[in-house]
Amino acid sequence: MSQPILIFDSGVGGLSVLRPIRERLPNAPIVYVADTGGFPYGTKSEMEVATRVCALLGRLTERYRPRLIVIACNTASTIALAHVRAALEVPVVGTVPAIKPAAEATRTRAIGVLGTAATVRQPYVDRLAADFAADCLVLRHGSAKLVEIAEAELRGRPAPRSDYAEVLAGLLDQPGGDRVDTVVLACTHFPLVGDRLAAASPRPLAFVDGGEGIARRTAHLLAGADWDEAGAGRAVFTSRNGDVDALRPALARFGLTEIDYL
Repeated sequence: MSQPILIFDSGVGGLSVLRPIRERLPNAPIVYVADTGGFPYGTKSEMEVATRVCALLGRLTERYRPRLIVIACNTASTIALAHVRAALEVPVVGTVPAIKPAAEATRTRAIGVLGTAATVRQPYVDRLAADFAADCLVLRHGSAKLVEIAEAELRGRPAPRSDYAEVLAGLLDQPGGDRVDTVVLACTHFPLVGDRLAAASPRPLAFVDGGEGIARRTAHLLAGADWDEAGAGRAVFTSRNGDVDALRPALARFGLTEIDYL
């Protein structure tokens, strides 16, 4: 597979970013990497995430020689993106919480940011809120549980509606939560279960994520690129843990027909 786009996440969340990239660049070969050996990132320290992501992307770049890397993980991007860009010569596109479009969309001037605990506490999120949502109430909630739920859903193990309602309550039951009309899905896992969140919500909410913006940026950076393969897709896992066989049907739906291990 020559000069693919390498899409990297801690697990299967980055598939929500792969989808719009595929729509814009259907002929691009894709190497999708799930760091099952380090999953989950959201409960780790900043040092652990930065060290692991930089080391892994260095190895992956040597092995697959990608034309461009997409870090399809909010936690990894908000912590390690600058380090990765400094270390590699390959163009790197990151994923950050879609606070700007949420602030543009909200009518009540109250938005929620639903991500991992590691993402929602980052100074980067503070800066996004200050720059683009200074006139809004911005509530945050970190949920490791919703990451696990999304992983299970793609393995054919759906969670009950009450689990989704519990996650949303962690955000909406905060002071001012009754005003929130727009929720940023600040973890790439969460758009994969966006319909389940909407169904469990106590009232209509708009959910926004950064997938389309990442796809636009990726397509812009790769404008005019030619590939020999017609959209070949490979999924790579950093360990054999995590019930990879149960993921095969979901991976195939995203065009990832080959499976490899690092």
